Amino acid sequence: MGLEEHMMILEKMSELIMNAVPKAQYSSLFNDFVESEFFLIDGDSLLTTCICEKSLKQGQELHFFYLVECYLMDLVSKGGQFAVVFFKACETISLLKQFWPEGSDIRRVLCVTSCSLSLRMYHHFLENRMKTSSDQKTNIQEVESNCLTLQEMEDLCKLHCLSVVFLLHLPLSQRACARFITSHWTKNVQTPLRMKKWCEHFILSNMNIFEFWNLNLIHLSDLNDELLLKNIAFYYENENVEGLHLNLGDVIMKDYEHLWNTVSKLVRKFTVGKPFPLRTTELSFLEKNSSPIKDTFKKKVPNLGFISMSSEVVDKFVGDLLKDLPFLKSDDPIVTSLVKQKEFDELVHWHSHRPLSDDYDRTRCQFDEKSRDPRHLRNVQKYNAFQQFYGNSLESVSPKLIVTQAVKPKRNFNAPKNKKTHETKAEIIARENKKRLFAKEEEKEEKKWNALSFSIEEEMKENLNSGINNLEDFLKSCKSNSVTYRVEMVALNACLKAWKEHCQGETTKDLNIAVQMMKRIYSLVGKYPELLQEADRQLIARCLKYLGFAELASSLYPTQVAEDDIKKKTDKYSVGMGPVRFQLQYMGHYLIRDERKDPDPRVQNFIPDTWQRELLDVVDNNESAVIVAPTSSGKTYASYYCMEKVLKESNEGVVVYVAPTKALVNQVAATVHNRFTKSLPNGEALCGVFTRDYRHDALNCQVLITVPACFEILLLSPHRQAWVKRIRYVIFDEVHCLGGEIGAEVWEHLLVMIRCPFLALSATISNPEHLTEWLQSVKSYWKQEDKTMRENTAFKRNAGRCTKSPKDYFQIEESYKVRLVLYGERYNDLEKHICSIKHRDVCFEHFHPCAALTTDHIEKYGFPCDLTLSPRETVQLYDTMLQFWESWPRAQELDPEKFIHFKDKIVIRKLDARKYEESLKAELTSWVKNGHAEEAKTVLKNLCPDSVFSSENTVSMFPLLVEKLRKMEKLPALFFLFNLEDVERRAASLRYFLLQKQAMQRPPKADKEAHDLINKIRKIRKSIERQKTIDERSLKNPRKMDQKLIYEAEHNNLLKILEKNLEIPEECTYANQKAIDAETLQMVFDRVKFTRKGAELKALARRGIGYHHSSLSFKDKQLVEVLFRKGFIRVVTATGTLALGINMPCKSVVFAQNSIYLDALNYRQMSGRAGRRGQDLMGDVYFFGIPLPKIEKLIKSNVPELRGQFPLGITLVLRLMLLASKADDPEDAKAKVLSVLKHSLLSFKQPRITELLKLYFLFSFQFLVKQGYLDQEGKPRGFAGLVSHLHYHEPSNFVFVSFLRKGLFHNLCQPTRKGSKHFSQDVMEKLVLVLANLFGRRILPAKFQETTIKFYQSKVFLEDLPEDFNDALHEYNMNVTKEFASFLLNVAKLADMKQEYQLPLSKINFTGKECEDSELVSHLMSCKEGRVAISPFVCLSGNSDSDLLQPNTPNHVVLRTIGIDHSRAPVLWSQTFDNQGRRMPLNAYALDFYKHGSLTGLVQDNRLHEGAAYDLLKDFALTIKSISVSLRELCEDEDDNVVLAFEQLSKSFSEKLDEV
Repeated sequence: MGLEEHMMILEKMSELIMNAVPKAQYSSLFNDFVESEFFLIDGDSLLTTCICEKSLKQGQELHFFYLVECYLMDLVSKGGQFAVVFFKACETISLLKQFWPEGSDIRRVLCVTSCSLSLRMYHHFLENRMKTSSDQKTNIQEVESNCLTLQEMEDLCKLHCLSVVFLLHLPLSQRACARFITSHWTKNVQTPLRMKKWCEHFILSNMNIFEFWNLNLIHLSDLNDELLLKNIAFYYENENVEGLHLNLGDVIMKDYEHLWNTVSKLVRKFTVGKPFPLRTTELSFLEKNSSPIKDTFKKKVPNLGFISMSSEVVDKFVGDLLKDLPFLKSDDPIVTSLVKQKEFDELVHWHSHRPLSDDYDRTRCQFDEKSRDPRHLRNVQKYNAFQQFYGNSLESVSPKLIVTQAVKPKRNFNAPKNKKTHETKAEIIARENKKRLFAKEEEKEEKKWNALSFSIEEEMKENLNSGINNLEDFLKSCKSNSVTYRVEMVALNACLKAWKEHCQGETTKDLNIAVQMMKRIYSLVGKYPELLQEADRQLIARCLKYLGFAELASSLYPTQVAEDDIKKKTDKYSVGMGPVRFQLQYMGHYLIRDERKDPDPRVQNFIPDTWQRELLDVVDNNESAVIVAPTSSGKTYASYYCMEKVLKESNEGVVVYVAPTKALVNQVAATVHNRFTKSLPNGEALCGVFTRDYRHDALNCQVLITVPACFEILLLSPHRQAWVKRIRYVIFDEVHCLGGEIGAEVWEHLLVMIRCPFLALSATISNPEHLTEWLQSVKSYWKQEDKTMRENTAFKRNAGRCTKSPKDYFQIEESYKVRLVLYGERYNDLEKHICSIKHRDVCFEHFHPCAALTTDHIEKYGFPCDLTLSPRETVQLYDTMLQFWESWPRAQELDPEKFIHFKDKIVIRKLDARKYEESLKAELTSWVKNGHAEEAKTVLKNLCPDSVFSSENTVSMFPLLVEKLRKMEKLPALFFLFNLEDVERRAASLRYFLLQKQAMQRPPKADKEAHDLINKIRKIRKSIERQKTIDERSLKNPRKMDQKLIYEAEHNNLLKILEKNLEIPEECTYANQKAIDAETLQMVFDRVKFTRKGAELKALARRGIGYHHSSLSFKDKQLVEVLFRKGFIRVVTATGTLALGINMPCKSVVFAQNSIYLDALNYRQMSGRAGRRGQDLMGDVYFFGIPLPKIEKLIKSNVPELRGQFPLGITLVLRLMLLASKADDPEDAKAKVLSVLKHSLLSFKQPRITELLKLYFLFSFQFLVKQGYLDQEGKPRGFAGLVSHLHYHEPSNFVFVSFLRKGLFHNLCQPTRKGSKHFSQDVMEKLVLVLANLFGRRILPAKFQETTIKFYQSKVFLEDLPEDFNDALHEYNMNVTKEFASFLLNVAKLADMKQEYQLPLSKINFTGKECEDSELVSHLMSCKEGRVAISPFVCLSGNSDSDLLQPNTPNHVVLRTIGIDHSRAPVLWSQTFDNQGRRMPLNAYALDFYKHGSLTGLVQDNRLHEGAAYDLLKDFALTIKSISVSLRELCEDEDDNVVLAFEQLSKSFSEKLDEV
């Protein structure tokens, strides 16, 4: 392949990358993946990242190492594990965490060796140069002018030695005060300095030659300080020359002399000068500069001080810090300027103090609850009917009528029943009625079996498998034990007969028949032992003998026949292995689960397990619980029991169900609709929904289903607190979202604000004990608060100052206990398989879970707690262990046939198999720890499948994978991908594959026949229409009537022929046509008639295919969910959002795309969908196109621990203060506010972080006061309401209001003519430009600007703000930066300076006694002011407090232990830059769409996925609407231009969006 071909490939790759990169999502590895991934950090990239830090100056090594350690410390503090790798050297560097041996300080050794080597090399260089110059007769003076003389080189080395002595003796506290010399080295000096650096590099690269010296390498990070060297050089060549003579001090002088004398001895070849004087030459090493010393006081940070505050919330939360902070006097200009003033005359009509409607009021109401319009009522009826149908697809239960009952005293349902308990007459009648109904049902089942038995028995004789399937279908619906027992005995006889016949003629045995026989025995012996008769025991014993299990047969029914005779007779029928091995290997998924048989009177149609009964007890006792149990284990059952309990108690109590996604909200709402009905007063509803898109019966219902952000709106809304007090229980589903990067803090706020009990559900929490302990601490706080409030209420009542409320909150009996309920057993086992491509075919290889482990992992961490083996995998593990250690001492003891828990058991239970698994795991662990790691390593290696690499395109092979799964009867299946476009493309490719397959199978003339048939049908229809007209004109003629009937008959006949012609063959669709009737299917299809993806989804659904992702409308998602659950759709491609609680169980789960988002948490959530309880006894997980190392990592990695995110934001503080000051019950509101502030998960048991949060709260409060959003008492003022409405967009909300106050929008929004209320397109576009820069910020990579790709409709790159807006933004940013810098100065005294003088990760200490006897040190280290809030390590590069005023100040500049950096300042920089300093433009999607109104244009040019683009535009439209409504409510002038302009924009933008 030539150069041109290579260039073409590179160009195509570049184009591909350029198209893909703009669509990429920015994810924080540190938050979502930190614990589930092992990070390999490229050392060169790490060093490059740190060396590009804006605050770092060249030659400042200790500051550089500080930055490296800060980066790694951030990873460590979040639980990350990593190795830093330098690929050039191919070895891992771990200098930072080693314990160095004591000995000579590396700095001394390196100093003398590098100086001596440099001098020798330089001497050699000068000698060679002299020879060359004399030979060539060159001008020696000219050559000499380009470089130093040997004496000058000696002077430079002396200065270096002195700088090293300073490093050895000066603590960091003193060095941080050094002057900063701005002059650069002269050109003459730069070459010798580089030579010296190379010498140091050579020495450090050959460290092994110093090994016998036992060097002390602790201060390896502080070998040189170039800025200190400059400082010393500047003194000797300027100040010393001018007559300033300062002594070095005895200690420094002696150490310096020692170093220089050692250099002299090492040089040897020639004599170097004496230690003093340090400068014997006059050449300047530094360039002349008008201001050589940096003035750190030129731009001083104003120490603004704190404005005094008199708020109860402030006193209770940060009162302990206030005494240490400086406060401004009341007559200070900053304080007096807080008096409310109007900036512009045109703003006098703004009533910024007026209370605004909240987000609940502004959310679109799906139905007007008060409307009596017939069309509206019909829509409500349709909605309720579909909800019923949707709910029925989730679970087939009849709606339960709830009747309000008086609260009964608690009963202990787990206590043993007392037979002598007196029954009431009603209970006796109920018992007798139940008995009679049961007898009637049993009789009905008996008759049904009698009617079916003959045909099923005959079918079993002809085809055992088919007959058994029909028999099991009957057993699924049969509830009578006696009938089930009879049926099982019939099946056992049939199986025995079939096995005997099969073994007579076959050499290789089909063990499926033996499995069916053992299944029947399982059922009879395991489930109905009390019904066994002697004859039945005899038959079962006979069956066991025929299978070769004579010992088991004897234990069940001892016989007198000689053993040898039995053995000869049954040998040819034997399965050829022991009974235990047979059951584990071939019947693992049929093993009987330990389920309770005693019903619980609290629930019907379901017998709960022990752990589920504990959940019912939790609800009965009004307790809270954290529930961690696998997917599909039945943990949500407690939620519905909780709802039923509250519904029965009264018509006022409310249960709130918090779900992470809108899709899950809709699903739960449908389930509630289907489960419960209740007669309620007019205007009240049983179930309501509240999401950001719409609401329905939200505040007039008893069961509210919502998302976290919307529930937070209600809890923080001051005038919703009466409703909040009605809440009796809150259910948090998928509570592990508390550990996510985005939105996690909202979950946290909800958990700490609610006063009622809660249930927190999840399948994937790795530290539930920590979470429970934190939540218990919150409940303890509420216990104390409730007690205080109860006492205060009683006092007020006694004093006659408290009105009696109809339903007092404190009268409700409540428990403050938080239980942890753990259950780890899945109902179905999961088996993993790797899909590989061989010879254009898809092959499957079983992946044993232990193959993911290494001996190192087992030794360090043991077996992962959720790594379980199926029974056949335990046998495989035992066999492999036996194979590779023949003299294994415990081989007999752990042989399946000899294992203690299996001994003499006819029926092995799942629990027995689990005990065997645990024994094998413990044994393998002991091998690793007790000297047999090599054998264990061989076992693990042997379990691992051969790694299969294929060059085949997995995308093109995807349809073949699905076909293979269909043939193996592994559908229905979910295929998980992590890219929206790929999800849709794979589904489309599958449909295309089926269409092609059908086209190939169709007869050649089929299409022509169909065309002819359509033409004939059209002609006959015309004839029928003509006949109708004739009939109407003339009298009814019998002959003509006959003609009409003939036409109609012919028409119907042709339709049937056409239908048959166009019928999709069974092998060309995955749809199960029998799963749903045509009418219901059409009803589901009709709902998506007008949705964006409706037509596409219907076409896919007809082939049994669907796709599911977050950007689909809720109706589109429901179509896929309903049809998949009904069994019509059997193949769904989906993103991870489907794994968040959506009830779509399947037989198989396929991971069909590798991604960073495929981590331990998502893997467990997604794989948990496999195996439908009640339908599949085994779930299968397939990996297609996922590298083997990634699979191993997924299986053995832990899910991330819940550590909490930073919980506070400035807007949140404002919303909390709004609640505290405006709520109807101030005492209750303040308790909630303090609970949010005090109970962060991040700060739980972390007092340092608690201090950090207090400091940030202080800054937030002060910022809000200075900006005019709060007064000094913490009461809202100004535009507080508007800012809090835009809380999704901090800090853009503050910037927007600053623009509004300055009158910029009034200047912009000028109508087309005076007196008009209409604004030009140009004004609207400028308004969108401003808003897009604030609220629609989506960053594009810098490289994308250099692309040559042609754009068709969009401009793509968003323009900068108009000049006046840009100037106002800069002014706002600088003011906030100044305030933030001042705040940092004030709180710097709270920093832990002991830690500040240590490197953060290695904890290497740079403290010590300051050098006081050296005048030179005192002179050089004289800049003590202006370095208060800056890290001393950063000060080494000449940074000072004034640098805090610079835009985009790096985070690591500030004192580390304050815990607050510049990322927390509410600034919005108009321009964003990448690590290389290139500007990253903003995507102009919002403005482009407003101009052309095309989603296609955004997909084509702006590189957005259609669904993602629609979601972004919808959010942008909601923001405009929120601003528009707020401004209208704030303004009393109906004709205000800004209000009218925003209303026009909101309307026009929404209309454009509705059109697409």
